[in-house]
Amino acid sequence: MNKKQKLLVTFPNPKPERNYIIEHVQPEFTSVCPVTGQPDFAKITLSYIPDNLCVELKSYKFYLQSYRNDGIYFEAVTNKILDDLVEVIQPRTMRLIAEFNVRGGISSLIEAEYQSPEFDDVFID
Repeated sequence: MNKKQKLLVTFPNPKPERNYIIEHVQPEFTSVCPVTGQPDFAKITLSYIPDNLCVELKSYKFYLQSYRNDGIYFEAVTNKILDDLVEVIQPRTMRLIAEFNVRGGISSLIEAEYQSPEFDDVFID
């Protein structure tokens, strides 16, 4: 488990026999451009169908805040967040959407998804 993953706290899924979608939206995510050193701002939307575990919100907030001073590209941070959450929570399916604010006249939308091979008939639309 890496240093950032250790920030994530979980709790038992209260209804593991049911497929249901959990969605968390963080409209104030920040990281740093590795080229310019300027802050990047994004809205992060996490959607997942839990298996046995759910992520606790306060720990998820602190986890996302841990990227505040990290120099990392949009694509890398989006996939890193998804990979960390998948490893810790082991969901049935998960999608992370990062909507980065306009920089240089270009807005960026990065979507990353995970599908558990054990639950290949479950999906988020």
